[in-house]
Amino acid sequence: MSQPKHIHILGICGTFMGGIAAIAKQSGYRVTGCDANVYPPMSTQLEAQGIELIEGWGAEQLDLKPDVFVIGNVVSRGNPLMEEILNRNLPYTSGPQWLAENILRDKWVLGVAGTHGKTTTASMLAWILEHAGLNPGFLIGGVPQNFGISARLPAPSPQPSPGGRGNYHGGGGFFVIEADEYDTAFFDKRSKFVHYHPRTAILNNLEFDHADIFPDLSAIETQFHHLVRTVPGNGLVVCNGREESLQRVLQRGCWTPVETFGSPRPLPHPNPLPVGEGAITGLGERGWQIDSEDKVYFDGKAQGTLHWDLLGEHNRLNALAALAAARHAGVPVAQGLSALAEFKNVKRRMEVKGQANGITVYDDFAHHPTAIATTVAGLRSKVGNARILAVLEPRSNTMKLGVMKDALPGSLKDADLTFCYAGNLGWDARSALAPLGDKAVVKDDLNELIEVIATAAKSGDHILVMSNGGFGGIHEKLLRRIA
Repeated sequence: MSQPKHIHILGICGTFMGGIAAIAKQSGYRVTGCDANVYPPMSTQLEAQGIELIEGWGAEQLDLKPDVFVIGNVVSRGNPLMEEILNRNLPYTSGPQWLAENILRDKWVLGVAGTHGKTTTASMLAWILEHAGLNPGFLIGGVPQNFGISARLPAPSPQPSPGGRGNYHGGGGFFVIEADEYDTAFFDKRSKFVHYHPRTAILNNLEFDHADIFPDLSAIETQFHHLVRTVPGNGLVVCNGREESLQRVLQRGCWTPVETFGSPRPLPHPNPLPVGEGAITGLGERGWQIDSEDKVYFDGKAQGTLHWDLLGEHNRLNALAALAAARHAGVPVAQGLSALAEFKNVKRRMEVKGQANGITVYDDFAHHPTAIATTVAGLRSKVGNARILAVLEPRSNTMKLGVMKDALPGSLKDADLTFCYAGNLGWDARSALAPLGDKAVVKDDLNELIEVIATAAKSGDHILVMSNGGFGGIHEKLLRRIA
């Protein structure tokens, strides 16, 4: 009996690379990995799957002699293990490329791209396919509560789905992936999503983000254009019709049918390329809408009503995108709506962490001004006139650079009070939030921040904590202090 192929993953404790590790293990590979910080919950999840973890970047890990090293984008030149891999000319690849070549090649890939909502929309889509009995695989940058895991292999599909366009003979089942525009690796500066070759692609929205790697919005639009170029002619592009940036992306060339969602009416198909360049003309566009009573329409015809507990206009648009993509994979809209009625959202998306003395504490992943604004607005629609205390950690690379700081006051206008943690920031959060006047408090010390929040909070308040990191365990500390 031959030994299973062995991969060693550098940067294994990130959500994406940890997901690759889990899928590789399920596929029969021997999986080992290392990271700078090996700690729960990811370390616990990986070790429970029989994945061997090593802390640090020691060159002695070469003694493991894997078949290939899989490199996460946390690794850069100067990393001692990576330097020795290069010096010895050992085989290495990026996480997205390894995934594409070894897992996705025979799958019907449904990719969910966009500045915001990727995790939630991908989770909705995976759940709709699961509810329909299609047993999809998925790799999502969060934990969908309907599944309790962030990654798994699909069940093989013996025949094409009846709802898909054209002939599809992959037979490997359906695979939903969060299609991230962040770069692939230090040696591959293309966006991760260009590796995935989706048959069904959702373009959820597109704003400027990731200021550490993209100089401007146009540079990100170029990457999205590259993604559109990989979608086959018998596939489907599901595109947010409200986004001018996405219209510009499609105007650079699209060879695939398009369905828009969220626009007042279907938009003309943008395709300026001459036929000689290979662009298909006259594809047309079809449109999805949702009204104020959550009735869903496709091409102006009522499809049913969305019944669920999720908050915010952004989630209603996410739902339209997921319904459209699932329909392309063969799931009737009525069945998709039934699935969404049982959708439990994703951890860290308006997740209630607890209550104490009549005060509710929420955790949310929002870290871009647009996401902050929609998250606060969603909570406002739920709680009415009750006070919202917004607690913010500007932690993403874009926020740390201060690129979005001038947009922060506007994004927090619906909150009654704002508390900002300014530790390790390279810009003056007090000046940035000055337009909010005495409604904003900025602290450089986390314990001081917790104290002022707890002192200000009253029974009936809602404390909304927003960060894309652990925020020093602030949720539990706040609940203990309030109690």
